[in-house]
Amino acid sequence: MRPFARPMRKPKLTLALRGHLAMLLFSALVAGSFSLGAMSANALPPAALNAVRFLIAAVVIGVVALATKGLPSSAWRAPWRYLILGGLFAGYFVLMFEGLKTAHPVSTAAVFTLTPIMSAMFGWGLLGQITTRRMVIALTIGALGALWVIFRADWQAFRRFEVGQGELYYFWGCVLHALYTPMVRRLNRGEAPVVFTFGTLLAGLLVLLLYGAHDILQTDWAMVSAQVWLIILYLAVFASAASFVLVQFAALHLPSAKVMAYTYLVPSWVICWEIVLGNGAPSPLVLVGIALTCVALYLLLEKDF
Repeated sequence: MRPFARPMRKPKLTLALRGHLAMLLFSALVAGSFSLGAMSANALPPAALNAVRFLIAAVVIGVVALATKGLPSSAWRAPWRYLILGGLFAGYFVLMFEGLKTAHPVSTAAVFTLTPIMSAMFGWGLLGQITTRRMVIALTIGALGALWVIFRADWQAFRRFEVGQGELYYFWGCVLHALYTPMVRRLNRGEAPVVFTFGTLLAGLLVLLLYGAHDILQTDWAMVSAQVWLIILYLAVFASAASFVLVQFAALHLPSAKVMAYTYLVPSWVICWEIVLGNGAPSPLVLVGIALTCVALYLLLEKDF
């Protein structure tokens, strides 16, 4: 008689693959912050809006941490680490909304495509992560594809691109965003992503309270519309709390350039958001840009699957 065959085990997801899945979800959630954030950029001062956003996100993540990993005292060693990370992300969001006050969404989205390249540079300088020729080619193709999507395959729109004060604000915000990714791996000392995120959010909230105290006190919160509150809630829970955990988890298991490469998918996700919100669909030519971003991701991620 033939011996009973052992049941085949389903292959487990590696940590690297989980990191990729985390960043795929991250790109979709962050895209929502562009579409929805544009609707509230001028409703509140950037520091005040993001202070409430960080407060809600910190409460959500704090509850999740207590219910799962807990908040061990060892996580609070060297609290200056959280101040650095919280300051970087708080600065990014403030500069993003400050830029959106005057910059055209097309221009700010174009600046955002520079983030993966800057992240690769920071990853090399801080962590010694090598950016291979394959990765450079992939990052370049991804940037071209993202720009094609952002400008909706309109060469004349690209030629009219002008860098103004708003774009400059957002550029420096993207520098902070790019620096944040390798700093997560550099400063993490074994803390679980949800715990590390909670510390980062608390520190970011502290920075925003100190920086935006005047704007927070001067804002008439009772007059804020229900739509703006719903947008803040989305930004806090999905574009902040959830995305913080996702990017921190991915940053611990993937090179910085690969983590930030997923930003090339954001314009494509934004198109999906715009369609859902009733703002129309792009022309078929835009699909060329989406295809280029997919090629770039394939080149970057082929060896991880």
